[in-house]
Amino acid sequence: MSQPPVIAIGLDAADPTVVEQWLAAGHLPNLQRLKAQGAYGRLTNLDYHKAETPWTTFLTGCLPDKTGYWAPYRLQPGTYGIQEVQAYDYREYRPFYTVHPQYKVAAFDIPQSVLDESLDGLQVLAWGAHSPQTPSHSLPEQALAEIQTTHGRHPALHRDHGDWWDGAYLERLHRSLLDGLKKRVAICKDLLQRERWDLFLTIFGETHSAGHDLWYLSQPDHPLHGTRAAAFSDGDPMLDIFKATDRAIGEILEAAPADAQVVVFAAHGSGNNTTDVTSMFFLPEFLYRFSFPGKAMFSAGKAGRRVPPMVTAPRRKTWTGEIWQRKCEKNPLKYLLKQALPTRLYPTLDRWLGAAPDNIASPDELRAQGNALFWQPAMWYERLWPQMKAFAIPSFSEGYIRLNIAGREPHGIVPAAEYDALCEELIQELTQLVNPRTGKPIVKKVVRTRQSPMEENPKLSDADLVVVWAETPADVVDHPTYGRIGPVPYRRTGSHRERGFIIANSEHIAAGDTLAGGHGVDIAPTLLGLMGAPIPDYMDGKPLLGAHSQAPVAASTRATHG
Repeated sequence: MSQPPVIAIGLDAADPTVVEQWLAAGHLPNLQRLKAQGAYGRLTNLDYHKAETPWTTFLTGCLPDKTGYWAPYRLQPGTYGIQEVQAYDYREYRPFYTVHPQYKVAAFDIPQSVLDESLDGLQVLAWGAHSPQTPSHSLPEQALAEIQTTHGRHPALHRDHGDWWDGAYLERLHRSLLDGLKKRVAICKDLLQRERWDLFLTIFGETHSAGHDLWYLSQPDHPLHGTRAAAFSDGDPMLDIFKATDRAIGEILEAAPADAQVVVFAAHGSGNNTTDVTSMFFLPEFLYRFSFPGKAMFSAGKAGRRVPPMVTAPRRKTWTGEIWQRKCEKNPLKYLLKQALPTRLYPTLDRWLGAAPDNIASPDELRAQGNALFWQPAMWYERLWPQMKAFAIPSFSEGYIRLNIAGREPHGIVPAAEYDALCEELIQELTQLVNPRTGKPIVKKVVRTRQSPMEENPKLSDADLVVVWAETPADVVDHPTYGRIGPVPYRRTGSHRERGFIIANSEHIAAGDTLAGGHGVDIAPTLLGLMGAPIPDYMDGKPLLGAHSQAPVAASTRATHG
């Protein structure tokens, strides 16, 4: 008798804490049924680089120090330039579902993956994934076009980025995600009816998009929860998406073979956004002030003074515009005019009233140069990096700090012999950053990624230090030496956490079983084990179920592995 097929459904960035609450409340009946009839467990993942590594870790079964993939952007060797690399290239370690060509596999809408011609089956990438970091294409080549002709395009693909104060955007996103889920169900049912797949794998990107932009409308502990978009004066739009996701899972499984083994998982989760403002803005501004004592580039104030109210009604169309108009100006008239005029008129103001000799690049200037990261404040300081002791590398996650080491960087100013001392100095200074609204530190810990600045391992992170932020969002920070930064508007209201979950259901799994000690890197070998497929020796993960199951590596060890 052949091995029962495996149906694996990933819920991108679906947080187990929230999902468990909604399961208990009866909002997700299909997931609750699967959980009750099978096994459930929490997963952990890396607690730094946690937003940028989970999909590569899942797809390869390998931790980042083995793949060398830490982020979609890399510092170009021998320069201060940032290169967009997008997803991992999978040359050394392939997606797990392609390593055994004898199995029939359908992989639909997997984010950050790659097409592999050795696969016997169907591959469709970037139909509707959040931040797919891969082109929209397929094997067979015509498969994506056929799906789009029959079922349509996902209305949120590359259009799920906006600001929490833009009610029209939030309303459109909500509609687009619900519509996308309906299309996703129809596509999955169609694919399941075509063939009896050994593995049918699909990822729901809708849960990721909802978590970023609808989080504050859902979770009462977010600082902006009382600031409701007009389109959502009541109700919970993020819960709407998860309810629709639950219904979609139920419909897809109705079309699956009766003997199918079912796995629903999330490789990472979400929570209140504690990384966007801190990593993208506070950190580069703090490092500027650290390198140029007595100077401030943006949103300056004196630590310890009364904290102004939170920004709840931003005037600009984008967060980038809101931050740029907070640039420090010695000319009070110019500062007042900047508050009232569109950003596009700032160059005219500079010509009339003089430009500060600060040598930073505006987002408009970077955009005109074709720089895709024009919206990242860290990039505005790039021209100054050669003069700074340490600078912030653009990030979607934790704060990444690169030390400007002589003999490593093209214009390094810090002697290699002072590397350890500067690392320790930065760590001490960073731990003094405090949220004046709470009086609590905003830094949870700082991770050193290398012992020597001259380590030549190409698989190391570009960052010398990784700043892991505390769990509470901050819109303003104080430092006893470098003053106040902020308040500034929040950006996305939800960001990622290193926690995930797995639900597994088959006739060989005891109802109500608990899976303990799991890690995101274990998902791939778990699915291979359920398929009856050999598990490559190079994988860092271990199967959590099935005949191949064995005691996994301690989660606490792998959570900080680097």
